[in-house]
Parts: sequence; structure tokens; C-alpha cells
Amino acid sequence: MLPRRQEYAIKRTGGPRSGSVINFRTTVNSGSLRRSSAVLPSVLTFAVIVASGGLLLMIEKGMLNSMETPPPRGNGKRSDYIRQVVQHIPAAVDTEFQILQEIRNRTIRTMCGQKNMPHNVWSLSPLQRKTLLQHILVNDEHRFLYCYVPKVACSNWKRVLKVLSGALESVNVNIKMDHRSDLLFLSSLKPEEIRYRLKHYFKFMFVREPMERLLSAYRNKFGEIEAYQKKYGVEIVKRYRKGRAKDASVTGDDVTFAEFVHYLLDEDVERMNEHWMPIYNLCQPCAVSYDFIGSYEHLERDAEFVLQQIGAPPHVHFPERQTWYKPVTTQTLHYYLCSLPQKLLRELLPKYILDFSLFTYPLPNTTTEYCRH
Repeated sequence: MLPRRQEYAIKRTGGPRSGSVINFRTTVNSGSLRRSSAVLPSVLTFAVIVASGGLLLMIEKGMLNSMETPPPRGNGKRSDYIRQVVQHIPAAVDTEFQILQEIRNRTIRTMCGQKNMPHNVWSLSPLQRKTLLQHILVNDEHRFLYCYVPKVACSNWKRVLKVLSGALESVNVNIKMDHRSDLLFLSSLKPEEIRYRLKHYFKFMFVREPMERLLSAYRNKFGEIEAYQKKYGVEIVKRYRKGRAKDASVTGDDVTFAEFVHYLLDEDVERMNEHWMPIYNLCQPCAVSYDFIGSYEHLERDAEFVLQQIGAPPHVHFPERQTWYKPVTTQTLHYYLCSLPQKLLRELLPKYILDFSLFTYPLPNTTTEYCRH
């Protein structure tokens, strides 16, 4: 069972969508608060250095120059909101929460604040804007927007949205998820309606370590889903496996991870399938000032936090992970990445560098010495 939602007793003035200050009434030992506050700057500085190391290396080597999609520039509203949240979360409650939000806040502000970046959704190219609006779900009753990212618990979030809209009785109802019906997408609204919701609604998204998400998509789609095997697997095998280009017997159910990576290297990120398209291209976190960016690594905690912010009824909780779900473990990811030729991995990382840098994930360590263990 999921832990009970933390009782923060949130006091709102106009709701989160109006940018109100959120007060968390908890009893905190003043000594522990001072100690945690004192250690926060040094820990934060260290974390920024660690998380930024890979990005700085990429910049130094000029690897960002060939990125297909430049990050648009945000308007700073996100920074103000997250700062309010961080200031009102007692350090003794969750110092890690504060650190992560502040790191992401500063990183996104720095990356998106460059003068050559587009300013908002309407500054994106038509294709970029179409992708973005097709991935933002709307709930008008609770006044929030959720940008869904495949392989980052989006099916369970869609269950939550359907419960909130009354289309589903409970998040635990045992039915196959229909990813289109009973859901309102921002792309279906008129421009003026889109502008209003982007300005006034609470906006959130969830992110995941890029290579872990990629491996999850590979194992699920090519190991379990026949439609993906036929549509993508057959093409990949014929294109990248010697002697199979004209083989009519290819079924696409045995695509290797290296072949999948070869395929990704030849793909334009803006035209990729949503399950392996970079999170940045799906949700454009610079063009949209998200009020909260949660982590798959802290899914239960961050999901419950969001449910409080949107004013979800007390009985609505984030669903438990399905029993059939096969998580990507650290050991599994280590095995797959270390099995790749180093050249392939070096070419793959730049395609996802904005996901690593904006969401403060360190680049994977696949040195020969590390991979021996």
C-alpha cells in the first residue's frame, strides 16, 4: 500500500493556480531545522556541481551545437512559485525535496534564459507546438494542466484524471487504459482558451532518468507489444542487421538494444515516437512555466504533493504500481549500457542532453573500469 498522504494542512489563498503562498503547518524541532538549513547551501552547491559536470563537458566539446531543438526561454513564473514552495517546506520534512527543486529551478532558469531562445508556446515551430499541446492534459474543475511523458507513470496519472473528471470510479478499477477517451487535451482548445489555461492553471510534469526511461521503452515495446514489433521492429532489423534487408520472415520481436540505439541515432528527435522522444521535446519546459516538476524516482511522494496542490479529494490517491510491472533496476541499466559499444553511447547522449541537464541527472558512467563490476 502507498503511504498515507502527508498531512501538511495546506492553507490556500485563491488556490495554487493563482500563485498563492502555501503554508505547511507542521511541528518541527528548531534545532534540527537550523542544522538542516545550515547544511543546505553546501549540499546544494555540491549537487549542482555534480549534476552540471556532464553538461559542462558537452558545452566544452561543442556537442550542444548540433542539437536539433533549441530550448525556448521561460518567463520566470516557475522560479517564483518553486521558491515559495521551497521556502515553506520545513527542512526537517524533506531536505532532499528542497534541494532537488532548487537545483532544477536554477538550472532551468539559466538554460532557458538565453536571449536567442523562443519566449513561449507561440514561439515554437508548428511541429514543436503540435507535439507539446497534444501531450498536455486539462482538468477544468481543479484547474490544472499535466504534460504526460510516456514511460513516466503517465498511465496512472491518466487514471487519476479520469477519476477527477468522474469518468472512472476509482484509480484501482481493473480495466485496460484507454489513452484517448474521457481526456481533454490542450490541442483540442482554441488559442485564446489555451492562453488562458497556460496563464492561470497549475502546471506540472514528471521526469525520469533518460537512459532508464529509454531502456524501459525498449523492453516494453519490443519485448511485449506486437504492434511495435511489426511497425518499428521489422524496420529496425531489416535496416541494421546484415543480410536481413529483404528477408520477408523478419518479425521484429528480437531487436537488440544496440540495433535500437542505431535506429535512434538516425531519427530526428522532433519526429520520434513519443515513447522515446526526449522529455524536453514532449513538454518544452522552457516554453511552459511548469509550477512543479516531479521525479519518477520519488513518484509516490511527489504525486501526493501534486494531489494536494490541485485540491484533489482526500480519497483520491496515486495508484499503486501494477503487479505485472517490471522495473528497470540499476543493475539492469548498468548491464545494457555497458554492453553497448562506447561509440554508440557517445553519439546517443547528445540527443538526450537537455533531459540530463535541465532535470539534473548525471551522465551515465560507462568507463571500462566501471563496467567491469
